[in-house]
Amino acid sequence: MRTIARETLFKLVFSSQFGDEGIDRTLKSNLYKINKLDDSDKEYCERVLGVIAGHSEEFASLLNEYSHSFPESRIFPADKSIMLIALSELLYMDDIPRKVSLNEAANLASKYSSEKSASFISGVLAAISGGEDV
Repeated sequence: MRTIARETLFKLVFSSQFGDEGIDRTLKSNLYKINKLDDSDKEYCERVLGVIAGHSEEFASLLNEYSHSFPESRIFPADKSIMLIALSELLYMDDIPRKVSLNEAANLASKYSSEKSASFISGVLAAISGGEDV
């Protein structure tokens, strides 16, 4: 299970939204150590961070298109962080089942945002991935 790795990613992506420097290397190293991520989890995190960095404009465009309530620039940073992680998995990581990505996104939203956000995130991600809501 990658729940701890996803939470670590959430914290990294969330923190990166408040500056222009991207992911803080010291923070990343410390979170990897504190959360006792193994090599497989670190590799997963690096893959997701690479996808987010390489597809940020595409993801912003998708969020603008599918989040009818808010433009991407107005989405709460926690919600946006969760959706960026899930979009990376849904669109570029075929080894992760769609249902797992959607469920984990909803779980992160319930923990770090709100139930309302969990529903919003689930709906947007389901629409983008072309399937039913979870």
